[in-house]
Amino acid sequence: MPAQSEPTVTLLLRHGQTPLSVQKRYAGRSDVPLTETGVLQAAAAAKRLASAGIGVIVASPLLRATRTAQEVAEVTGAPVVTDEGFRETDFGAWEGLTFAEVRQRWPAEMTAWLADPAVAPPGGESLAEVSTRVTEALHRVLASRQQQTILIVSHVTPIKTLVAAALLAPPAALYRMHLDVAALCEIDWYADGPAVLRSFNDTGHLSG
Repeated sequence: MPAQSEPTVTLLLRHGQTPLSVQKRYAGRSDVPLTETGVLQAAAAAKRLASAGIGVIVASPLLRATRTAQEVAEVTGAPVVTDEGFRETDFGAWEGLTFAEVRQRWPAEMTAWLADPAVAPPGGESLAEVSTRVTEALHRVLASRQQQTILIVSHVTPIKTLVAAALLAPPAALYRMHLDVAALCEIDWYADGPAVLRSFNDTGHLSG
């Protein structure tokens, strides 16, 4: 049966480019800034979202996300609030390293991490733990902003987690998704029906 209500729309925006994203390094809790290109990407996303009817912007408290959110706020006039639930995974000892460097130094731990969402990097946070806090943050947003359009400015893992939740996909699905910097996704959440993924990794606003 079709849903009988108007959805709450979440627009999901990954922050713009950072020095660590250029080098493809793990940047979890590391509070790195946007590059000049990243600021331009955030501005392009803001222009794209100018007429989206955004009621509020909910951002990860990390600098790269709040800076991206500010660009959108300047164009839309929507208020910005932060929520710890949408921060990136804490990668612990792997922060600032590339996948190849981690594989070389922690081969067994990397294999275990890739195989089991309950396994955390040394001193870090598991994907299962991330899923729990991101889901809790989503519930807070949906409960307080029913049938509104909300922009969530976050990071790779939280956004992929929301997409997997909408699709009822297992945690392993996160490893099969690619999300570019400053990419947009859209999910509609119905109170009396399904969640619907309407777009994923949309970077049309970055062309040119």
